[in-house]
Amino acid sequence: MQTILGASGQIGEELARALHDNFTTDILLVSRNPKKVNPTDKLFSADLLDAQQARAAVAGADIVYLTAGLPMDTQRWVEQWPIMMSNVIEACAAHGARLVFFDNTYMYPQTAEPHTESTPFKPNGAKGRVRAQIANQLLQAMQEGKVEAMICRAPEFYGPGKTQSITNSTIIDNVSKGNPARVFLRDDTLRSLIYTPDASRAMALLGNTPDAWGQTWHLPCDDNRLTYRQFIALAAEVFGTCGDYKILKQWQLSLAGLVNKTARGAAELLPRYRVDNLFDSSKFKARFPEFRVTTYREGLQAIANERSH
Repeated sequence: MQTILGASGQIGEELARALHDNFTTDILLVSRNPKKVNPTDKLFSADLLDAQQARAAVAGADIVYLTAGLPMDTQRWVEQWPIMMSNVIEACAAHGARLVFFDNTYMYPQTAEPHTESTPFKPNGAKGRVRAQIANQLLQAMQEGKVEAMICRAPEFYGPGKTQSITNSTIIDNVSKGNPARVFLRDDTLRSLIYTPDASRAMALLGNTPDAWGQTWHLPCDDNRLTYRQFIALAAEVFGTCGDYKILKQWQLSLAGLVNKTARGAAELLPRYRVDNLFDSSKFKARFPEFRVTTYREGLQAIANERSH
């Protein structure tokens, strides 16, 4: 059985589809309020902050995917992520299950240097530090032989359904409605964005590839990177809207952070918008040359098609 912890988010839903279509129909979806994605899915309600519930959720699993997310709330991240990671590692160790951890890039230095799987952690802010902490928790457990695992890391999302990301909320949602998009700091730096169904398809493939275990993998994104100026122009073409946008300056974002928790929570990520963001997924592409990455035009068109229905 393959179990998805945190199955209610967009990544978890897409992962359930990818596993069902390509690898297995024996899938358990775990969240506080799980809902079936495929007709054959089994459901289990659990709070991963509770060690006993986490252990019960993992029982019987061969492979466990940790795709859970938390709201953009720094205090919750600092308090809850280490507990959740400890509980999941202990549960997988107790049941002999292998663990796939879906990770982000918050722990990387926010510079224009390309990020590879070997990039050293240099977080900027509390959320970055806790992401480095939990990644290191898992790496240590792997090194000690406590659990067989892998880390699948993704840059910023864009995608269909309930994809939650800065790009979706500030750009795609606005352009699709003909409203001005909002761009953080600069419109001329290159962005690395991953299409959420690609992230989940790639993770399903890695989890079911025997020689992928014990490693960190950057999930694949389109290497034809665009600036936000170019991305907005492409989105406007696809959605048939005007493509206007405003560049939000540092002082405006700081002001927004005084009244908006999401804006405040995103503040530590702002340095990455001042420079090119180059996420290197060449390791995955070399190992899986047959994997087809969705282009930005194709991804935006799929979002447009979904929203037109």
